[in-house]
Amino acid sequence: MTAKDLATKVSISAPYLSEIESGKKAGSLTVLRKIAQTVNVDIDDLA
Repeated sequence: MTAKDLATKVSISAPYLSEIESGKKAGSLTVLRKIAQTVNVDIDDLA
């Protein structure tokens, strides 16, 4: 799955996802939960 695909699945923009990944922005708990569920990992593993 590409970053663009993931962003689409969790209803955020690809640039916003990139900022979360790079640590420039902190995603909301809701967004982080959606990302974790989509990629099938525990939310704690996203840190």
